[in-house]
Amino acid sequence: MTHFLISDVNPDGHKLEDILSTLRKDVLYRSTKIMEDGRPEAKQVLENNVTILALLTEAINLAEDSTAVLNKSFGRSTPENEPRIGD
Repeated sequence: MTHFLISDVNPDGHKLEDILSTLRKDVLYRSTKIMEDGRPEAKQVLENNVTILALLTEAINLAEDSTAVLNKSFGRSTPENEPRIGD
């Protein structure tokens, strides 16, 4: 059972790219709060956050690509539809 993503058991869930985009916004917001902190710990956390932001962006692009493939091949998903692929 999924807790956050749209599925047959969670029709009110979210698309993966939307969840990842929200996470990216949160990480970016938190990063701006420590940009001026010159301590080594803050610098390390900021550096880690920059890497995480890049990975989240890559994941968002992949999720958007998957959605585009599914939409092109099987049409847009609706709550009353059967899953487009898989069981």
